[in-house]
Amino acid sequence: MKEGIITKGVGGTYEVQTDSAVLSCTLRGRLRLRDDRVLVGDRVEVSLLPGDGGRGVVENILPRHSELVRPRIANVNQVAVVFAVENPPPNFLLLDRILVQAELLQLSSVVVINKGDLQPEVAQKLAQVYSSIPYPTVVTSVIADQGLDRFRELLRGKITTLAGPSGVGKSSLLNALDPSLSLETGMVSAKAQRGRHTTRSVQLISLGDGYVADTPGFSQLTLSADQEGELQYAFPEFLPHIEGCQFRGCLHRHEPGCAVKRAVEQAEVLPRRYQHYLTLLEEAKPRY
Repeated sequence: MKEGIITKGVGGTYEVQTDSAVLSCTLRGRLRLRDDRVLVGDRVEVSLLPGDGGRGVVENILPRHSELVRPRIANVNQVAVVFAVENPPPNFLLLDRILVQAELLQLSSVVVINKGDLQPEVAQKLAQVYSSIPYPTVVTSVIADQGLDRFRELLRGKITTLAGPSGVGKSSLLNALDPSLSLETGMVSAKAQRGRHTTRSVQLISLGDGYVADTPGFSQLTLSADQEGELQYAFPEFLPHIEGCQFRGCLHRHEPGCAVKRAVEQAEVLPRRYQHYLTLLEEAKPRY
């Protein structure tokens, strides 16, 4: 048998990338009974069918390292958060929501500031902010051929999901990294400053020795009440200060002697990020 990774699934047929070829596979009967549990990103064992070698049967699903619910995808270990410096203008609350969700799922994150040619100085200032948190950060531009090699390096050896608003250039970036992909791209509405969604289904795209999923839906973060105390740990810049708070269980909201609030006042924590923490903390507040 061969090992491979499911890169696409449509109507009970699965594309499996092995070390030598892409196979069109169906599921062994016992796996077909749990069809909804077979996910893009699953590492599998397949047997080849007689003939031209292009078809096979998925025999076993190997243990997963992670599983996302929205989008449904397995074994992702990195999130690349993509936003544009303008056109559309950056939605920083959405950006931080995605970063927080990645932290809560224990996934590493990369921040990609795209369309850097439109406002180079602003793009560099934003890069300094997020790289200081710290997140690996890159300014990119398809037009100016900027940052593409660095972005490619950050994707190497990972299964990465791209996340961010429509219209920020996610598909254009992937096309620039591999022109043979010819992914559909969308224009940004001049009136609404929002892009048209061009990615409709989950699919892994092979890039070098890594995989990328341009997936809809990852940005929908819903916090539950039991995450109120956990949320502070999803802001990496809070971590050096949490132990300095006067009271155990401090949520850095109204409590006296709060080291995190002191860090905000001393510009060690970005005020905007702290305000976003308070917004998300309110969403996670228990409802009685």
